[in-house]
Amino acid sequence: MGEAADGDQAIAAVRRHRPDLVLMDVRMPNLDGIEATRRILSGGASCRVVILTTFDLDEHVFAALRAGASGFLLKDVSPEQLVASLRILAAGEALLAPSITRRLIERFAAPDSGSAASQVLSPLTEREREVLMLIARGLSNDELAQRLHVGESTIKTHVGRVIAKLGLRDRVQAVVFADENGLIQPGKGSGL
Repeated sequence: MGEAADGDQAIAAVRRHRPDLVLMDVRMPNLDGIEATRRILSGGASCRVVILTTFDLDEHVFAALRAGASGFLLKDVSPEQLVASLRILAAGEALLAPSITRRLIERFAAPDSGSAASQVLSPLTEREREVLMLIARGLSNDELAQRLHVGESTIKTHVGRVIAKLGLRDRVQAVVFADENGLIQPGKGSGL
């Protein structure tokens, strides 16, 4: 375990301690947490970074996810929820505060054209496209399994293939990918 007072110290601490999980604040002196996250992960660290902040601002959320963060939690989370969330993240999953997930889904835009969406998704099978759309709508593996009437291990295989084929790191990046490519309309489900 380590502790850092600013972003520069956080980078040094990650290099020194090689943690599996990093809790990062957004606003810190010298170097903010988003830039520190970007530098940590682009420097080859294999840890997962979760942003824990009081600032529930979309620009911070999207910047953190683009920097490679695997989670974004608000400081009003209860201690029990925080511990449970960190366990989920340490197990390799991604996690967003519920209010952030809701806003992310609402922000999805309709694709400019069906052919652009098809090109972006061309590496995926039809089932993998469906899984991506449901991930982007915030469904868990258990919910995906129930919705698609398959086992959870089958869902994990599909999710893994989606992430691998699109060159993503985790489920959070899959949501960002779907957002950036305009694959879902708010309240309308799949944009395909």
